[in-house]
Amino acid sequence: MFDHLTNTANLAKKFANVFQSGKWAETLGLLHDAGKGTEQWQEYLRAKSGYDSEAHMEGKVGKLDHSSIGAKFAEEVFGPKGRFLAYCIAGHHGGLPDFFSGETVGSGALQHRLARTATNEVLEGIRKMADPGGLSQPPFAFSDGIAASLWIRMLFSCLVDADFLDTEAYMDPARASLRCNFAGIEDLLDAFRCYMQQITEKAAKTRVNNLRKSILQDCINAAAKERGIFSLTVPTGGGKTLSSLAFALEHAKKHGLTRIIYVIPYTSIIEQNADVFRQALGAENVVEHHSNLDVEDTTPEMRLAAENWDAPVIVTTTVQFYESLFSAKPSRCRKLHNIANSIVILDEAQL
Repeated sequence: MFDHLTNTANLAKKFANVFQSGKWAETLGLLHDAGKGTEQWQEYLRAKSGYDSEAHMEGKVGKLDHSSIGAKFAEEVFGPKGRFLAYCIAGHHGGLPDFFSGETVGSGALQHRLARTATNEVLEGIRKMADPGGLSQPPFAFSDGIAASLWIRMLFSCLVDADFLDTEAYMDPARASLRCNFAGIEDLLDAFRCYMQQITEKAAKTRVNNLRKSILQDCINAAAKERGIFSLTVPTGGGKTLSSLAFALEHAKKHGLTRIIYVIPYTSIIEQNADVFRQALGAENVVEHHSNLDVEDTTPEMRLAAENWDAPVIVTTTVQFYESLFSAKPSRCRKLHNIANSIVILDEAQL
């Protein structure tokens, strides 16, 4: 168990360092399974795994709650700051809980889970991992509750993705080996430049093509600027798809950004754009993530990358993108940390 806690903590810290929250995510990783050290949970584990055929849990049906213990322990150790951690730990399997609830009996609200949980059985080894002075204040000044909740979701994303990945590496190494086998941004930029050179050489010398070339160059020039918010307004037929990709790749290389996420309102547009990206960058480097996608048209590598958006180019829907930002489910929040240090392109933003 301690290996899993350490591995999860290291991965979560790596993910959260991108948004200046590494220590917070590391602490989550160290404490998230604190409840599994209790004798009751160990007996449950032995029975479920078949390791101990004599172990039994009279009166216990389904899964035992171990996450509430870690959540309660985080609050005890870190005080008010521990509440941020408690949400993530309590929800790392079932989903982020609300704090209050109108129900008082059997409620899954964090308030009631903390009230009915004791931490006296937390292992001494885990207690030593928890450094009361190890957490500074959150790295951001939150203007409102929405801002704070987004940060909690980002931390939550780091924890659940790290937890999934470390468990997968132990339980299914063959599956884990299929992850992250994508080209880097610099290699994709080289491929794109060659692709555009071929297109330009074949293109007829027309006024429209001259305008497209001018738009493309403007986007490349803009990529040299500092990070920020950019707007591109181009009429249909102006080469917006390739020009925006040129900007994204050049900008990502200049600023050391990790991936490009295209957010598009309609699946019909997604399929068209994704085809263009595949031609320019190679089909193996473009991951589509939307409801219209036929599983048979994807590879195992693509399906795994869609779980956490760990790929250089992601093409998704507006609904998928924005609903994930407000989701509570581990499976949907898992990818959120990979939005950080990425270029997000909102295509057809007026829609």
